[in-house]
Amino acid sequence: MSITETATSPTSSPEVPAIGHWIDGALRASGSGRTAPVYNPATGAVQAEVGLADQAEIDAAIASAQAGFEVWSGYSIAKRQSVLFAFRELLNSRKGELAAIITAEHGKVLSDAMGEILRGQEVVELATGFPHLIKGAFSENASSGIDVYSLKQPLGVVGIISPFNFPAMVPMWFFPIAIAAGNAVVLKPSEKDPSAALWLAELWKEAGLPDGVFTVLQGDKLAVDGLLTSPVVQSISFVGSTPIAQYIYETASKHGKRVQALGGAKNHMLVLPDADLDLVADQAVNAGYGAAGERCMAISVVLAVEPVADELITKITERIAELKIGNGAGVDGVEPDMGPLITDVHRDKVASYVDIAEADGAKIVVDGRGFTVDGHEDGFFFGPTLIDDVPTTSRAYTEEIFGPVLSIVRVQSYDEGLDLINSGQFGNGTAIFTNDGGAARRFQNEVQVGMIGINVPIPVPVAYHSFGGWKQSLFGDSKAYGTHGFDFFTREKAITSRWLDPATRSDRAHAGINLGFPQNH
Repeated sequence: MSITETATSPTSSPEVPAIGHWIDGALRASGSGRTAPVYNPATGAVQAEVGLADQAEIDAAIASAQAGFEVWSGYSIAKRQSVLFAFRELLNSRKGELAAIITAEHGKVLSDAMGEILRGQEVVELATGFPHLIKGAFSENASSGIDVYSLKQPLGVVGIISPFNFPAMVPMWFFPIAIAAGNAVVLKPSEKDPSAALWLAELWKEAGLPDGVFTVLQGDKLAVDGLLTSPVVQSISFVGSTPIAQYIYETASKHGKRVQALGGAKNHMLVLPDADLDLVADQAVNAGYGAAGERCMAISVVLAVEPVADELITKITERIAELKIGNGAGVDGVEPDMGPLITDVHRDKVASYVDIAEADGAKIVVDGRGFTVDGHEDGFFFGPTLIDDVPTTSRAYTEEIFGPVLSIVRVQSYDEGLDLINSGQFGNGTAIFTNDGGAARRFQNEVQVGMIGINVPIPVPVAYHSFGGWKQSLFGDSKAYGTHGFDFFTREKAITSRWLDPATRSDRAHAGINLGFPQNH
């Protein structure tokens, strides 16, 4: 059964497909009576209704995952690894299907959708090598006749709460490692683009994953809170805005769970006077307007160390004029550079920040408000926007906009730019563009940000490193994927063991009373 063939729920319109859950290894229509619209952002039309779970469905999803965990955690490492390899091969051969689903519901262009899948697949490939990363350690004869060794074991049922902007990649930051380590996953995708998660669930089943080990729970805050407070769910992984990340962290921690909650960002690009301005302009456009700016790693502020601002603005403006904006799926095989935003509500929110910047005295160099695409007048489009002289006191500077809005802030020195970055509430990603290796080295040591690019605008680490920021961009101690991921999804037991040697044992050779604290000898 494909995701578009989901059984119609009791409350859905017969003309609009109903999207349900994935529980017990099969699609399950929601009977909650609550739904949310799923739009095609390029046309503005409602293309489906997703069911929003009630408490009974939340309980059923978690119970299914617990039953799946009891089976899966008993699989040998070799059997688990074979399922991971099968999933990887299926994903690689059919990734085009998933890209089309992402574009239809999120709006990003197909090549960008494919890019997020490939970056997520890197984590799948890392997870296939999990036996080396979950093995314990052994110390023979740590004390006389005593061995000490450790085991890494799965947590149990783990929850993943995923954002709308990367419906495939962000879940893949977490679930390949969680599943490889022997856990069962309950994934709560965004209700704005819920179908990618169901496609991935079907792929896991085809790869041989036992029922219940990968569960998809559609829903809103009720489903989120159900995962956060359930005594069965052992950990929560989240990516989203900072206020929600903080709520996730506080609520889940209060209920005794491990938490990795990745929050928002306001990423700066510091441009020194010696930088190649053509490279800077290209990368500022790529990092500011890719995926319509709906990336937590997007560059949203360019700190231009004078006297380069005017020349840089001219170069960026020239490149903006060449961008093609349209339906992410393309027309007659021609793909645009940028698609629409996810909803009309979000488009209007992005526009409100441009209004704020203008009211605060900034200069709107390129204005994307009111942008339309011929033949898609009802789509949720917003044109690339460039703003100069944005006051650092403006909410357009201090808050995350999450749209195709690039702000220029003019600074007089490296130190002034560094101070602006370090004084912000976020610490997700940043970049410096320069041909001075000493300045770059100083920057990487002094900047208070978790992920840093040197002449690289979007420094998302490869899978065998870990993703995560500082300050208000990360709640909890664990970053995503890499070695952090394997540590997060396992817990360690340390065993101290003594076996008496039958060849030398006498009746009381190793006995005796000693109430002092045990000492090594």
